[in-house]
Amino acid sequence: MEQYFSATQKMEQEVMFPSLLRGVFPQQEGAAPAAGGPTDLYERYQLLKAIKPMVEKGLASVSDQSQSDADANTDTSSDDDTMDAQLEERLSHHLAGLQQVLTHLTRDTNALTRRYSQILEQISPSEGQPS
Repeated sequence: MEQYFSATQKMEQEVMFPSLLRGVFPQQEGAAPAAGGPTDLYERYQLLKAIKPMVEKGLASVSDQSQSDADANTDTSSDDDTMDAQLEERLSHHLAGLQQVLTHLTRDTNALTRRYSQILEQISPSEGQPS
């Protein structure tokens, strides 16, 4: 998770002019194509920025919801015993899924940041080289 937040923070610091990403599509090596059709890097940038607060707040809201669900289900039954036996397996499954999603988001964020840097180098190649 720290890698994701670090990559997102780096993207936010480096991408000063997101409009430069309009009409630029991801390169093959960097990011997977979007399921809904081709999206330019500007749309991806907006999406990645929108996802970050959801990830930050989502962890807190999930624990709040779990607590309220536990409070609502106070009766004990054999179903609880079965669920308790499966909790470790379910947790492992969900953590693996979360790790996959965060890895994907981190890869996309890093690819977008690299591509933005390439665009800036193309615009002003002399600034990146010492005089």
